[in-house]
Order: sequence, then C-alpha cells, then structure tokens
Amino acid sequence: METVAKRLYEGMFLVDSAQAAADWEGTLSVIETILKRADAEVVSMQKWQERKLAYDIDHKTRGTYILSYFKADGPRIAGIEKDVLLSEKVMRVLVLGTEKRPAEMIERDIKGEPAERPAEAAASPAPAEKPKDTSAKPARDAEPEQPAETPSEPAAGSTSEPESEVVATEPEKAPE
Repeated sequence: METVAKRLYEGMFLVDSAQAAADWEGTLSVIETILKRADAEVVSMQKWQERKLAYDIDHKTRGTYILSYFKADGPRIAGIEKDVLLSEKVMRVLVLGTEKRPAEMIERDIKGEPAERPAEAAASPAPAEKPKDTSAKPARDAEPEQPAETPSEPAAGSTSEPESEVVATEPEKAPE
C-alpha cells in the first residue's frame, strides 16, 4: 500500500453573503463536509472578507470569502473543485499550493493576524519611480518645440503636403 504525504493547500471559498449571514455555522459545515469528502485535514478556516462582486454570480451581487488551509493529497483537489460545482451554497473556489509562499505569511493567515501593510508599502519601488516620471515630462515637452522652431520642416499633423515629403523629413529628425 502506497502512502502519500499530504501537502498544505490554501483554499478561498466564495459564498453568498445573505446565506452566510443567515446561517454562518451551516455555511462552514458545508465547506468542512466538502473537505472531509476529499480526506482533507482542516488546519484553519475563517471569514476573510465580504465584498461586492465584480460581476453577478447567479443574480447575487455580494459575496463572503472564507479562507481555509488544509492538508490533502494532490489528486483529491479535483474532487474538491467538483463538489463545489455541485454545491448550492458555495459559488466559487480557488485552491492553491503553499510551497512557494513564505512560512511567516502562512502562519499569520492561520492565526488570523492582518498582513503588515505599512512595511509592504515602504518596501515597494513606487516612490523611486515617481522622480523618473517627473524628469521625463520636461523632455517630452521640449520635443514638440524643436520641430516648431525649424520653419523648413513640415508640422507632424500637416495634411497639405504629400506623404512622400513627410517621409523624406523623418530621417533628418533622427540625428538631432
């Protein structure tokens, strides 16, 4: 008999917000039943967020996301996804492997701790890119002025001259 080591997976289940509010324990038990049918060991299960959906799903505009960590055999994941398709309470599911996620992030999610947003925002490269954008703007403004100063070259939007002349003047602009 072959023994397969169970791996840790992250599952994001989407349920109708109205049904979740009316029967929270029943909603959790449906998800637990789906996971137990796949012989999965539930490590953590908690409400993640309630949000307006980007598009209607079965005429529903709001959804509640439930974040779950569980250990299961890889081939059993397809069974979980199939059970969600057949379920009337769970609208969608996304199951991901956790091998590439840092262990600290997984532990924070399992404990229910919020992610450190200020540290992530300070480490992002966005502030370094802003000076590049502002230095690039004067150069763009200067380019249109140069063709306007030379009266021998036609304007870029000019339609009175044939296209062959416009093509002939473009190589002269390149060396400048």
